[in-house]
Amino acid sequence: MNAGSSSGRFISLEGGEGAGKSTQVARLAAALADRGINMLVTREPGGTEGAEAIRALLMQGDVTRWSARTETLLFAAARADHIEKRIKPALAAGQWVICDRFIDSTRAYQGVAGGIDDAAVLAIHDFCTGGLLPDRTLILEVPIDEGRARAASRDGAAADRFAARGDRFHADVAAAFRRIATDEPERCRLINAAASPDAVTTAILHQLADLLP
Repeated sequence: MNAGSSSGRFISLEGGEGAGKSTQVARLAAALADRGINMLVTREPGGTEGAEAIRALLMQGDVTRWSARTETLLFAAARADHIEKRIKPALAAGQWVICDRFIDSTRAYQGVAGGIDDAAVLAIHDFCTGGLLPDRTLILEVPIDEGRARAASRDGAAADRFAARGDRFHADVAAAFRRIATDEPERCRLINAAASPDAVTTAILHQLADLLP
């Protein structure tokens, strides 16, 4: 079930570590504001008080703190609260929603890289959200080495539980995102995030042109 209405649109940005999602979320929000579009900018896990509390549980601690199965359920709980309290009300009010990560991150990180079956991830998502999907998902791709260097520059020694995992894990995540984009071309678009920030923003707006008023 896609989110779109006559005015409100749901846009998610996805990608591996260091892909520049947060930067592009801010740039996209500015570009939409210049067009007079009213929007909600949010993130996952997070976006509500309860979901932010779950985020702290997920992102902090040792890499082995939670299994992939437990992570899947925690992400789903945070997402259910986020959608109920923020995303659906914003869409119903005709706002655009720009979300830094959504279900495809769970499919990539806990699903393919974590070994949880995609059908199980989607079944949990369907139960928690009614199967809500973005109108457009922009998947930012960057070489693993470059993404690692960007994330290290950003986080220093404070890498979270996911950024701290090895290259094999992150290669699996990247492959998962590419497969999702290949399997769902109407919803998903791949963006070369190794380009300059300006070029990435231009590419994102190009891939949203059919949704813009």
